[in-house]
Amino acid sequence: MASESVSVVFKIYCLTVMTLIAAAYTVALRYTRTVSSDLYFSTTAVCVTEIIKLLLSLGMLLRETGGLGRCRSAVVSHIFKSPVELLKLSVPSVVYAIQNNMAFVALSNLDAAVYQVTYQLKIPCTALCTVLMLSRSLSRLQWFSVFMLCGGVTLVQWTPPLSTKVQVEQNPFLGFVAIAVAVLCSGFAGVYFEKVLKSSDTSLWVRNIQMYLSGIVVTLIGVFMTDGAQVLEKGFFYGYTPWVCLVVFLASVGGMYTSVVVKYTDNIMKGFSAAAAIVLSTVASVVLFGLQISECMVQSGHLLISWSDGVYTVLLESL
Repeated sequence: MASESVSVVFKIYCLTVMTLIAAAYTVALRYTRTVSSDLYFSTTAVCVTEIIKLLLSLGMLLRETGGLGRCRSAVVSHIFKSPVELLKLSVPSVVYAIQNNMAFVALSNLDAAVYQVTYQLKIPCTALCTVLMLSRSLSRLQWFSVFMLCGGVTLVQWTPPLSTKVQVEQNPFLGFVAIAVAVLCSGFAGVYFEKVLKSSDTSLWVRNIQMYLSGIVVTLIGVFMTDGAQVLEKGFFYGYTPWVCLVVFLASVGGMYTSVVVKYTDNIMKGFSAAAAIVLSTVASVVLFGLQISECMVQSGHLLISWSDGVYTVLLESL
């Protein structure tokens, strides 16, 4: 399995930035889906995000290769002359596309903090996929922390926050169903992508380009299958505002940092970073959306803190 040494400082930097972006993305996305009167098409936002990530990856590959000629040679060699590798990376792109669209559905029907805490079910799902797909073993402490986290998530599902300042009708059941699908997609796609990244010496940016190319095709199909008639009538960028552009930008940059974190650490570390984003998005939700914290939410927060404390030492060792 290929490996590349990077400093601990670089890993901590990537984890910190990814955490901040995840929190900001959740709050901004929540705002655009519940406060704005003219809703944009979430499928087009996901598609634009994939295009931007492709362009960013091309830019990073150009920087890594040190010249336009060598960059073009790498693209031709690994993309156009390697259809099998391109097909291999189409698997996570398809799954991620489904996950991203489910995130829009979930955040349209759940409060930001409820979404973030419930979405942490992806951690036990990712842990299970790690054991099954990467043949790794987890310690008792890690498994115990997973079950503590699930307890907190269950409390949130039983008694969601009381009220928020939203202007659209919400369907919590639909939101939780969307979360369930997103969790399964996140666990499988994340571990699959990690396995592909670490099983060869192929550049991270080449792998990203392979995944985003197929991702663009998949999301374009999703646009016209889901919102085709309305997109043709109102336009591809209908409802786009500066806030929506911010959401797309955060999703794009966040996706780039996520791939770096997966490459140089692992998916469990990525999950720890996402859990840290819960605290930030919850505080922002109280201020921006009038989120009222219930007793169950506090209890689930205590479980989350206990989980974080329990695995902190284990995660530091992996750096």
